Amino acid sequence: MSKAQAFAASLGLPERDQYQLATSAKRFEDGAHYRVEIPSVEGPAILESVIAESKRFGLTVNRVSQGSGIMLLSDSDILDMAQMGNAEGLEVCLFVGPRMSFDISAMALSSNGKALGGRHAGMDQLLYGLEDIFRAADLGIRSVLVADEGLVWLIDQAKSKGQLPADLVVKISAMMSPTNPVSAKIITELGGNTLNLTGDITLPQLSSIRAVVDTPVDLYIESPDDMGGFVRNYEIPEIVRVASPVYLKFGLRNAASVYPVGAHNKEVARIQCVEKVNRAHLGLRLLERNNASFIQSGKFAAGLGVPTRS
Repeated sequence: MSKAQAFAASLGLPERDQYQLATSAKRFEDGAHYRVEIPSVEGPAILESVIAESKRFGLTVNRVSQGSGIMLLSDSDILDMAQMGNAEGLEVCLFVGPRMSFDISAMALSSNGKALGGRHAGMDQLLYGLEDIFRAADLGIRSVLVADEGLVWLIDQAKSKGQLPADLVVKISAMMSPTNPVSAKIITELGGNTLNLTGDITLPQLSSIRAVVDTPVDLYIESPDDMGGFVRNYEIPEIVRVASPVYLKFGLRNAASVYPVGAHNKEVARIQCVEKVNRAHLGLRLLERNNASFIQSGKFAAGLGVPTRS
């Protein structure tokens, strides 16, 4: 054992990536192994199509997430999404508003600075993001998507002081994915409730993160092109076994970039989400063929950020 490995072990951390791929004994609050997430559900019409398509397949979608930002949704848009989420027992997760990639930052658009795109530059922008969350929570939203450590901490402070609902789910974006057990541990300690890991994470790396944190993780089974374009359907059984509790997230390869969504590209965003539901259906059928013993959460499952009725 090297000096570094010995020190890690003294802190209760793995001495290396977990190549033995231990079966995770951890579960969601309802005892389930996995949940299903459809990303880039950008507004009420798109959510309506996702719900309709999932019913056509007999598929339970546990969470939808949005990327354009709360600030680009009207109050009526948010209320409509909250009401649909409440009626269907699914989590509606909205991204916070002005981020560096949407603001005047040149660095976030540079080849070396793209990883900064989801963060908030300066105190003003950080508080704009917090204001976005206050507004969404007032309209019934109980799940937000965050890509800045400072905002994660601020949300946790607001929850502890009663300024935000205690059951507000803080989903960590793929734009600030923890890539090792220590970064995963730090983000959960800051207040992250679910962690979107990188789409190219290996099973031993995934197992090493699961060994350290109990928090649910989110993993793209099919990644959008700008996040690698991976299609990992045949790994789903091992991903669930090793990473439980895990959100299986179905993006779409060869899809158009739609952020931010508006009338000019809403139909493209809608039809892409319809296909994501099909991809989820295909992935779950494969999982059933290979290991039917894994349990998926149902509607209104404990710990889901299901919106409230306003």
